[in-house]
Amino acid sequence: MGGPGRVGGPGEGSGGDPRPCPPGAMLMAIRLRGMDAGETLALTRAMAASGRALAWPPAWHGLVVDKHSTGGVGDKVSLALAPALAACGCKVPMISGRGLGHTGGTLDKLEAIPGFRVSLSPEEMRSALERVGCCIVGQSEELVPADRVLYGLRDVTATVDSVPLITASILSKKAAEQLSALVLDVKFGSAALYPTQDSARELAQSLVEVGTQLGIRTVAVLSRMDQPLGRAVGNSLEVLEALECLDGGGPPDLRQLVTTLGGVLLWQCGKAAGAAQGRELLGRALDDGSARSIFEAMLGAQGVPPDTAHGLCSGTPAQRRRFLGTAKVCEELPALQEGTVELLEAVPGLPPVQPLFITVDPARDDAAALGRYLRDFHPRLQGLTGTAEQVRAAAGAFRVYVSAGPPDPDGDYVVDHSVLTFLLGPDGLVRDCYGRSRTAEELAKSVRGHMESYEPLPPG
Repeated sequence: MGGPGRVGGPGEGSGGDPRPCPPGAMLMAIRLRGMDAGETLALTRAMAASGRALAWPPAWHGLVVDKHSTGGVGDKVSLALAPALAACGCKVPMISGRGLGHTGGTLDKLEAIPGFRVSLSPEEMRSALERVGCCIVGQSEELVPADRVLYGLRDVTATVDSVPLITASILSKKAAEQLSALVLDVKFGSAALYPTQDSARELAQSLVEVGTQLGIRTVAVLSRMDQPLGRAVGNSLEVLEALECLDGGGPPDLRQLVTTLGGVLLWQCGKAAGAAQGRELLGRALDDGSARSIFEAMLGAQGVPPDTAHGLCSGTPAQRRRFLGTAKVCEELPALQEGTVELLEAVPGLPPVQPLFITVDPARDDAAALGRYLRDFHPRLQGLTGTAEQVRAAAGAFRVYVSAGPPDPDGDYVVDHSVLTFLLGPDGLVRDCYGRSRTAEELAKSVRGHMESYEPLPPG
């Protein structure tokens, strides 16, 4: 790779060592020095060529489509969109990812369903598309294995937000799928990888440019991610909310994004005269139950026992929850910014808010240390600590990134972690998620709104 993105060439490094640089060093060099469009295209093609390319019957020409999101809290769009597109006559061989940074992954959510297999061979994928119309799988040794390796390294080398690496990761999988059309949901906001619309637009332009050069009809949609998509955050809870969408209901913002992205794809592949008509067709597939039937068939094709698949798709909300189980521990994590609780308590008639703090550093934060720390914030602020395993489990449950730096000569160290505050309702469901940019007044207004509109789940 020449130009500004050149890394690890002969003569570089100590003594002109010609050995290739380790993958982690390569990622850091790309993150720091960037790549131009030609280099990004070359990297994408090399990653796609690291495994097999999928092949489809000639009769499917123009109908093989997919969607990809750059990730957002509560984003369960793929679970509803893939079967809805299949119900409209498309073939959707969706290769998805796991959690990255502070966002949950589509595969993690699907694996909350007992028996669901995310590893399918290319032959099994083709069979699923022939019988069902869609499948959602992960990277494998056969399909883009280079991306599977680099995807994991990006999370531990702080290179998650590199535009060339994101572009190559997403599009290498789509190139291997031999797609006709692709829509990209590029998110921006306080809970997204890119906080501003301008930074997200840079990524969108890179994706569209490289995707087009790969021969895929590619469109990008910019969507705001300043709060969770829908109402539920967490693998099982998001499956349940996706099922609500497949029932023709669910949160309006989730349905809007599903139909918007799907409408564009139906237009791109010739199933609709325009994006507006495509949205209508997607909405009809959600409302008439055909998308839900495809989802049930997809579950069966990917290993879910028939009784479980049917119970999830046809059962009541209470029956669906029993199939997926419930969390053993539910904790409220309201906003911790100074002044928010006082602003809420000043409004008569509102229920009390319990602020809660969970340490990410149990090695230093015992009960005494937490007590000294919490006195500086609010008299009712409660602190929790535990074993390293318990804290790690709590961080993982809420997708909180934690990384301790190396100790200095005195044994002191800095712990880096994501900064997000979650609002939970009395039923244990996450109602909102706040970044660092919110003021105490904005937080209090948001919490009041959730209190006033709160409706408990029906008993059962």
